[in-house]
Formats: sequence, C-alpha cells, structure tokens
Amino acid sequence: MMGLSQQGGHTLTSDPADADVLVVNTCAFIDKAKEESVNTILELAEFKKHGNCKRLVVTGCLGERYRDELRQQIPEIDAVLGTGDVPEIVGAIEGSRRSIIPLKLVAGQAQSLKPKAQSLPTYLYDADSPRVFATPRHFAYVKVAEGCDYKCSFCIIPQLRGHYRSRPVEQIVQEARALAARGIRELILISQDTTFYGRDLGKDALNAPRASLPDLLRELNQVEGIEWIRLLYLYPTTISDDMLDAMAECEKVCKYIDLPLQHASDAVLRRMKRPGTGKGYERLLERIRARVPGVSLRTTFIVGFPGETQAEFDELLDFVRQVGFDHLGVFTYSHEEGTTAYDLADDVPAAVKTRRRNKVMAEQKRIVARAQKSRLGATVRVMVDGPSPEHELVWRGRLAGQAPDIDPVVYLTDTDTESLRPGTVLDAEIVGAREYDLVARPTAARLV
Repeated sequence: MMGLSQQGGHTLTSDPADADVLVVNTCAFIDKAKEESVNTILELAEFKKHGNCKRLVVTGCLGERYRDELRQQIPEIDAVLGTGDVPEIVGAIEGSRRSIIPLKLVAGQAQSLKPKAQSLPTYLYDADSPRVFATPRHFAYVKVAEGCDYKCSFCIIPQLRGHYRSRPVEQIVQEARALAARGIRELILISQDTTFYGRDLGKDALNAPRASLPDLLRELNQVEGIEWIRLLYLYPTTISDDMLDAMAECEKVCKYIDLPLQHASDAVLRRMKRPGTGKGYERLLERIRARVPGVSLRTTFIVGFPGETQAEFDELLDFVRQVGFDHLGVFTYSHEEGTTAYDLADDVPAAVKTRRRNKVMAEQKRIVARAQKSRLGATVRVMVDGPSPEHELVWRGRLAGQAPDIDPVVYLTDTDTESLRPGTVLDAEIVGAREYDLVARPTAARLV
C-alpha cells in the first residue's frame, strides 16, 4: 500500500501531525489486537478534529471483518479497505473511493463490533507491485502465499484472508533479485502455512508438482547478494523430508524451524481441530534434528483453551521440558466470535491462564539458561542489525537461529563501529549471556 501510494504521487510521513491523510492498518486476530486497533483509530481521529488531517482510512483485518460496523460507529473514518482491497488504497487516499456517511459514535467500540459475512478475499501481490520498506534496509519479508485452508477451532484467519493461494516460483525469485539489488541481505519467507507452498498449484503435464517449497528454496539459494533465507510459520503436518533436505543442503537457508504446535495434549489438539498428536510431534522434532543438524527450533503454545484441565496442561509442560526448544512463546486463549471454539464455554479463568503461561515461560527460561552455558566460547556467524539503543559502543545482531523482532538478540562488544553497518555478517565469539540474549566479541575471521 505504501508503494502504491508513493507511485501515485503521494509523500509518506511517519508523523501523524504532518499528514493530510492518515492510514491505519489493523489486526483483528484476538481481543487485544482489536482493542489496540480501535484505540489507534480513535487516537488518530483526533487529528481530523484538531490537526491537518483531511481523511482517515482504515485498512487490514479489522476492516475486512467489521467494515460496516466501523463505518457506523466511528464517523471520522472516510474509507475502509479489507485485506483484498489493497489496490484501492490510492482511491481511498484521494477520496475517489466512495466516502462513508457519518453516523453516531457508539460507546464501547471493540466490544460492540459484530462480524458480518463478506466474500472471501482473493488479492495476491506480485513481483511488479511497488514496495516501500517498513523494515530495516537489510532484511525483508516476502509473502510466498496468502490465505489458509485449515479449520483450527480458535482461528478466524481463513475468514479474513481467504483460501490458500501460492505465488509462482518465478515471481518470488524475481522479487528476491530485486530486493537483493536494493541491498537486502536476508529474505524472510512468510505465509499462513509456508510448508504448504505450491500444493494448491496442481501438477503439470508430466504429473509433477508445478511448485514446491524445496524447489523454491533451491532457486532462491542461487540469488546473488542474499546471505540468509529464513522460513516462518511451518505447519507441523506439512513438513516433508524433501524440505528438510533442501534446508540442510542450501547454505543460505537458515537452519531454523518455526512451527507453532499450539499444544501437546491429544485431547486439547482434537478440540483445537489440529492434526497431529503429542507423540507425533515428538517424532517430528526428532526427525527434524536428525536431518538438519544444528537446527534451531521455535514454537508457540496456547494455554487456557476451553476445557483445558490441569492434567492436560501438565502434558504440555512435560513436553516442553522433554523437547527443549530454542525459542518459545505462550499465548493465553482468546475467545473469538466467528470461530468454532466460540461455541465452547470459555471455562478456564483468566488468572489460571496467566499462571499457566508464566509456568511454561519459567520452565523455558531454565532450558535456555542451560543452553546458553554450553555456547560460551563458541564462534558463530552474526548478522548485524545496528547500534544498540542501550549504548553507542554496543551493536546488536542475530544468529541464523534468531528471527528479527520475535527472538532474542546478540549484543556485540569491542566492535569497530567504523566498519559495521546493518546487514554486515561477521564471525564472533560468544563471551556471555543476558538471560535470553547473548553477548559476543567479533573476530577478524570473517566480515562480509
């Protein structure tokens, strides 16, 4: 949307006080995200009353799910775009898209929003779509597919994003080359289920798949200028041996597996409508570690799902202790209307959900502390992200086993700040740890 806006002759600003038009991109996945989105809309609406702003545009998942309700309840909004309306952003900015008739503001915004049935989005961007970076200039997210065909009982993403649809391999490779030419060093491939990539594209005349994730990885591995290729959100039941082999073979593909398992109790997984079992997950993780030596494992879990007993939670806790993930996040269950789980009683008290989350994270902290000690003295490759906000002489970077924003970082001490820049890859010796984060000292062995 930023690329289309700029291509349309508009100037971007991050200061809402300077803007003639304000665009709020929203999330509607869980209650807290909806609340944050609505609060941001209301906060920026004040600039229409007391500032330079002439138009307020709301985009994204909240717009997709509640477009009519937003129009009715927040009269300052001039246009609402859903997840499939990206090409209409310039018209929304300029006012050529039909404006909204202001109606009376209703108190209790987030709580009073009621979803309404909409046709499913079909939009999918391509390599020719203009792009403005919203991330640092050395890494970029590349969406390889859009939508989701799973029916997890706690999730509304299929309603917000539509059916799963993959981009062609050649389109993604074309985009990767263009990004490399702009200085990008790390590609982060994302979708709702990245390991399902290409399976919706069917087969060719020789009955061979038209595209697959292993094919894509091997093609991207040849793109000059790219140093790292990272995969996010790998669905556990679609991780193939061929994909793992491609990860092990391709030197640019980070040995990093992000697979949100959500739980380890068979009974809870059935209520979540998730394929797989706790024992099956254990076998999968053993297979991953065997085929991709040195792999870093990341997962997320949901605690407090309807009906979760203490015994079921204990199964999850035992699973965490046994597996020993490198990175782990825990969400407390959010009871979302529009999901099939909404018909179940949200019967785990909020305080219990929080205690269970804290217990898993305390166990993870102990697991990481033991792993950190074993790393002391090791030489590792680090991608530099930039100066640390804590100290001008300390820089911050990441290992191949650490994704930006969601994982811990590496603090680089004794650095030659004149030779460093974001995107630099260097060798460093691990000399210490700060809880989840590592401390390292660069060596002269490698600097690219």
